[in-house]
Amino acid sequence: MIINKDDIEQFEQRYRTAFINSLAGFRQAVLVGTKSIVGDSNLAIFSSLTHLGANPPLFGLINRPDSVQRDTLQNILETKEYTLNYIRSAQHEKAHQTSARYDKGVSEFEKVGLEELYYPFCKAPFVKDAVVRIAMKLEEIIPITINGTILIVGSIAQVVMDDEMIEDDGFIDLSKKDVIISQGLDAYFISKPIGRLPYAKP
Repeated sequence: MIINKDDIEQFEQRYRTAFINSLAGFRQAVLVGTKSIVGDSNLAIFSSLTHLGANPPLFGLINRPDSVQRDTLQNILETKEYTLNYIRSAQHEKAHQTSARYDKGVSEFEKVGLEELYYPFCKAPFVKDAVVRIAMKLEEIIPITINGTILIVGSIAQVVMDDEMIEDDGFIDLSKKDVIISQGLDAYFISKPIGRLPYAKP
């Protein structure tokens, strides 16, 4: 089967969205924790986390067009702080439920049954049961004009995880903790390692 651009444009909207999102393959499912300037906590699942560089350590998140209420984006813009939380597969239903459009001021933590956790070094909430918790500082907002999405660029401020997850060379084995990954908008998986290879040379 060959599917060209014209075919894709003719797809029904929801079918096209599912097709393109799942075509991008497996991605890290991450819960983004934020707090508004008036103190309301917010939690939202993202599957667009991207490594942008190691020095300085930067991650990117793609936010949907700012055409409707986007509490996560607004909180990040106002406070410049947010958290990234990796969770186990057993909590995938709770994580997915954070994508629901709750009213402004309603805490997804409370609605889905996940507990907030705070550290002195970050005002934004972490997920207590997360196996990896990352405190992020907003560095840059980059509008993507072709479709109205927004690239949120942040630097890593602190990382909290079990020592046993970090191998001698610095590699973090997320599969040891049953961390979920996602595909498309609603499918979740766990990873299984097949091996690590040495640095490739000609």
